[in-house]
Formats: sequence, C-alpha cells, structure tokens
Amino acid sequence: MWKWEAEGEAKAVIVIVHGAMEHHGRYGWLIEMWRLSGFHVIMADLPGQGMTTRANRGHIDSFDEYIIEVKDWVQAAYRYELPVFLLGHSMGGLISIRLLQEERLNIAGVILSSPCLGLIHTPSKFLDVMSHVLNVVYPSLRINSGLTVQMATRNDDVREADSNDTLYVTKVSVRWYRELAGAIKEAFVNLEKMQDIPMLVMQGGDDKIVNKATVKEWFNNVPLSEKRFKEWPKCYHEIFNEPEREEVFEYAKDFVNSQLKAIGYIV
Repeated sequence: MWKWEAEGEAKAVIVIVHGAMEHHGRYGWLIEMWRLSGFHVIMADLPGQGMTTRANRGHIDSFDEYIIEVKDWVQAAYRYELPVFLLGHSMGGLISIRLLQEERLNIAGVILSSPCLGLIHTPSKFLDVMSHVLNVVYPSLRINSGLTVQMATRNDDVREADSNDTLYVTKVSVRWYRELAGAIKEAFVNLEKMQDIPMLVMQGGDDKIVNKATVKEWFNNVPLSEKRFKEWPKCYHEIFNEPEREEVFEYAKDFVNSQLKAIGYIV
C-alpha cells in the first residue's frame, strides 16, 4: 500500500482502486493531480496484479479477495481523520460497488470510472459452458484476455508505455473470469443493498471494453439519494488517460468538493 500526501493541509483522502490486469504505476498523473489539489491519495496493487508477489498472476480464488483488500485501504485512509472518497476504475469500480453492497463504511462519496458492469466482448456460448467445467477441473488455467492497449485509450503515450510494461497482465485464469462474471451478476442482484452515499458515475462514450448500456442500466436502477451520471462522448475506456483527461479530472474534483461543502468542510 502506498500513500501520497498533499502539500499543506489536506481536504480529504482519495482511495483509488485500479482495474483488471493493470497496477498503481499507471496512475501517476491522476495521483499527482489529486495531491496538488489538496488531497491525500492511498492506492495499492490488487491481488495477483502489479507488484504483488503472487506467483500465479492474473488469478484469484475468489472475488472476495479484492473486496477484503480494498476494505483495508479504506480503513488505512481513516487514520488521517478526514473525509474519505472511493474512486474505482473498471473492475475497480465493480469492486467498489460490491464492497459498498456488503459493508457499511464511513465514506463521503464514490466515483466510478467506466465501471465493469458488463463486457462488450464475451465468450461464445460454447466457451462459456467450457469455462464452467474448467473452473472445477483446472481453475488456474490462464487464457489470453483478448484486450489490447489500443482498446483502452486513444492516448498514444499511454499506449506506448503499456506496450513496454512488464507488470501488465496479459493472461487471466478461468477462475478469475468466472469470479468476475459472478461479481457483475451480484452487483445487479444486490442493487437494494447498496450503501446510500453520493455517487458519480463517469463513462466513456466510445468504450471498447465495458458495455456502457449495462452501466447506464445499473445506474438508473440503483436506489441512491444522490447520484450523477456523466458520459464523455469521444472517450474510450480509460477516461483518466484520454486526451480530455484534465476536463474529466476537474469534473471529478468538482463532485468531491461539492460533497465536502455539503458536509461542512471548507473547500
């Protein structure tokens, strides 16, 4: 777990949860933007990804591993005795949703960036059936994810960096896929269990990975007192890496600042 502290007095703490196959090192720009804006940032690599020491990268036994891990990050943020915000990208958004459906945390707000609530490219019916069988007999079998850096962002600098990134996971296990699919289903089944905290969902309008229609469906049905949906028309999946990322960040920061004002913190 890593902590980046704001210069001077901090307003709040941002806990960032990265997406599938990536790691915290890809968030340097976003971390610095929050830090320079007066926020502490806490982030780590999810189990089986990034700099975690697990030998079988791209594999988990249960999606609960992610939920337990992120809960620890949030509890670490409490030590600053400041309002805490959760920012989850893609699978990190799904993890944040499942955490807030299973736990009651002291969080001032949550930002979901292109949350993984449905995939554009899913396995054929035959492969889907096979994955159920393999999940029993050979759950650690790893297969190519089928995702490319070109699908994630239009940012050529990020594409080039990712192409040479040895920490980027390219293969995932059958168990990982079945756990992801199960978590997406649970996110919809447990809509009523969602903790009632202010939420901002931001979605790439030209997302090549996550199905924006299922994201909007989930958003429309989640029973929250305060929720906002913002679609960025030209953006691919990684909205915080896109050419419009400064505008995306400012929108997210305005959401956080408005919540701080609402709870009486001076911004």
